[in-house]
Amino acid sequence: MSSADSLSLCPTYAPALGFGGAMIALVMACVGSAYGTGKAAMGISTIGVEQPDIVMKNIIPVVMAGVLGIYGLIIAVIISNQIVGVVGNAVGYSLFTGFAHLGAGLCCGMSGLAAGVAIGVAGDAGVRAVAKQGKMYVGMVLILIFAEALGLYGLIIGLIMTSKNSEAPGQTPGFARGHPVRGGAGGSDSREDQKRKNSFR
Repeated sequence: MSSADSLSLCPTYAPALGFGGAMIALVMACVGSAYGTGKAAMGISTIGVEQPDIVMKNIIPVVMAGVLGIYGLIIAVIISNQIVGVVGNAVGYSLFTGFAHLGAGLCCGMSGLAAGVAIGVAGDAGVRAVAKQGKMYVGMVLILIFAEALGLYGLIIGLIMTSKNSEAPGQTPGFARGHPVRGGAGGSDSREDQKRKNSFR
């Protein structure tokens, strides 16, 4: 494959897609986490004035909203560790991988945002209801669990999508994902490999 064909499959702007996916995953998940925390905290602060003894019992919405930011952080770290630049004259990050990472970031980030909105609204209304009727506590917790599951779905699919890596066939010999390849076609054997070959002769 010519260098022009390799460049079309691994363009120089491909890493921007990966970095964009990492940014979207973290930022959008943190936005959802911030909204859920703030919205639920409004309800907790309101009931805490008259019934301060049930504040810690109703802190669950804030905790569950805070976990959403960790989901985005996990995807962002994984994507960032898989992004490689140009090594020598080989572009080691393909367009396929870039779009896979961008999709993973969107999936996790938007799911985290949706879960944060759901947790914030449900948590605010839930803690106010629990303050008036204690039997509503179990129902509130179940609602929050299903709202949290929305973010978990995005994390799972995001992890699957980050594993979809690809290198352009016929890349510059000696490189795969920007790292030198020892041995094989187009690569030189290491000293240890040469010693093993000589021992069998």
